[in-house]
Amino acid sequence: MLEELLARRDRDCRLVSERALQTLDEAESFLHDRGLMTRNPSLSLPSLFGACHEEPYRPGAGGFGEWPSTKWPWSFELARRPGVVAPKIHLGKTLYLSPATVKLADPILRDELVRLHDADAGWARVLDHLRDAGPSTAEDLLLELGLQRRELKAIRAPLERCGAIVGRWEDGQNVLYRWDQLGVEPGEGPPDLAALVVAAVGAAVVVPEREPRRWFSWRWRWRDDLIEGLVEDGRLVCPEPGWLAAAE
Repeated sequence: MLEELLARRDRDCRLVSERALQTLDEAESFLHDRGLMTRNPSLSLPSLFGACHEEPYRPGAGGFGEWPSTKWPWSFELARRPGVVAPKIHLGKTLYLSPATVKLADPILRDELVRLHDADAGWARVLDHLRDAGPSTAEDLLLELGLQRRELKAIRAPLERCGAIVGRWEDGQNVLYRWDQLGVEPGEGPPDLAALVVAAVGAAVVVPEREPRRWFSWRWRWRDDLIEGLVEDGRLVCPEPGWLAAAE
C-alpha cells in the first residue's frame, strides 16, 4: 500500500518531469486540486516551484537565484488569482491556500489576530493602523507610525509568520493586509488545527508521521496526541508504521 501511495504522490504532486506545470492556469488548477502548496520545495507538501521542473534563474546563487528561470513570476501572479491567499504560515514561508482550504484556516487566523493584538503593544499599534487606514505599504507604515525600518521588521515578522497580516504584490509594491481585510468569508466553527493537518496530509498524499508538526507556525496549537487522535477517529490512516495518509 505504501508503494502505491508513493507512486500516487509522485503523480498527484507533480514530482515527475512529465507532469511539469506549463501555464499559470495549470498552476492554479494544481492548487485547487491539492488545496495548499508551498512556493519552494519544503518537506512533503506540494510545491509550486517543485512542480515546474525548470532550471534555476541563477544556479548556485541562493535565494531568488534558485527560483525557476522563466516561471518565477508565478509566485506573485498565483497569489492574485481570485480566492487564492498566500500567508507565510509555513514557519514564516509562503503557503498558498485554495478557497476550500482558506475556509479551514480562517478561524485560526482570525483567532491569531486577536491573540497577537492583545499580546504586544507594538503589534497592536500596527494592526490598529491597518484596521483604520486600510492596507498599507511598509513605506506608509514607516512614515505614518514614525517607525525605524528595523523596528517595523521586528514587528512585521511575527505578524506575517502567524498569518495576522499578509503581503500582496500590487503595482510593484508589497501591500500589507490584515487577514480580515482580504475579503475572506469567515470559516465555520472554532479554530481547528486538526482539520488543516488532515487537509495538508491529503494534499501531500502520504507523509512521514513526525512531519506534520513542522508544517505550521502555530506550535502552541499543536497537541502531542493530535495525530494519534486523528488516526483513532479514522480521519488519518497509517499505511505502514511511521507513515500517514488521509482516509479515503
